[in-house]
Amino acid sequence: MNIVLVEPEIPQNTGNIARTCAATGSALHLVRPLGFSIDDKYLKRAGLDYWDKLEIYFYDSIEEVREKYRNSNFYYASTKAAKIYTEFDYPEDSFFVFGKETAGLPEELLYANKEWCIRIPMKDTIRSLNLANSVCIILYEALRQHSFKNLQLYGKMYSE
Repeated sequence: MNIVLVEPEIPQNTGNIARTCAATGSALHLVRPLGFSIDDKYLKRAGLDYWDKLEIYFYDSIEEVREKYRNSNFYYASTKAAKIYTEFDYPEDSFFVFGKETAGLPEELLYANKEWCIRIPMKDTIRSLNLANSVCIILYEALRQHSFKNLQLYGKMYSE
């Protein structure tokens, strides 16, 4: 699976997402500009010591990502989407695209891809969930659909 963060702003969120990607074997794709330096201490701290286990790529635009992976399926997370994330069957090489914390994804990108936009249900009085939490919810649904392939399913203590 692939996680794409378009112009992330908060280093702790990106660090937590990097840790989730490392734990699940998912690639992390970051679209510039980033709201922080990749040397940021908060970014490194949130990702803990998993940076060497992470497949990470950098791009200058979402179009660059889409062009490089033109034969892959892209899904766009937005609170404005009509469909819930559980309404899709995700191929193993899916790309999940998330916008920056303060503004989400650009309206024109969402409109041009509205049939591939997904949302997480929540109360209408809440603006949005935390970005790192949203990535986890959607990524783990996609992994569940593939029976958590290549992931350890049971702890050693309980499986013996």
